[in-house]
Amino acid sequence: MSRQNDDLTIQLQQWAQGHAEIADTLIPAVYAELRRMAGSALKHENNSPPTAATSLVHDLFLRLANERQIAWQNRAHFFGIAARMMRQLLVARARNRNALKRGGGQQASQLDDEHTPSRDWLEPEELIELNRALEELESLDAQKARIVEYRFFAGLSIEETAEAMSLSPATVKRHWEFARRWLHHKVSGAGEQLKEL
Repeated sequence: MSRQNDDLTIQLQQWAQGHAEIADTLIPAVYAELRRMAGSALKHENNSPPTAATSLVHDLFLRLANERQIAWQNRAHFFGIAARMMRQLLVARARNRNALKRGGGQQASQLDDEHTPSRDWLEPEELIELNRALEELESLDAQKARIVEYRFFAGLSIEETAEAMSLSPATVKRHWEFARRWLHHKVSGAGEQLKEL
């Protein structure tokens, strides 16, 4: 583990123990990576304003601040929890938008091997359906569901996901391929929204 990872782990543990002053160094240490993750996740939203990534990161920090009981193990654990919370925030936002505006008549989304939708977004109902399928996958195989969270919602590469989960890149790639096919099968009844997920 690198010195930088060790320092971040110590800061996370101090923060969890109630040392609020550590936030002054912790937030700058993780902000850029969380901002990148948010930008990647928001590629899947329709008409996100330019400030959406900043807003998502601020909402994420508010949720993380309320998670004092987490015993942070390391940098990868922190970003794994952040990816899960980001997914939850995005799904909640999709549900709110869906409640406000039903339908939309947009053409179906297709995801390629790099998890980027061909039209660059998912409609709220598509994201909600993907989340339901992901919850089902999680009940069957939590590890594969985590890989989808890291890859799709946090925008991590195969190698970054492997590092975060302490797996080999070959294992992550194999599980990612399986999860994409499984999720495509589960959501295909609603059209071809996630043709290549």
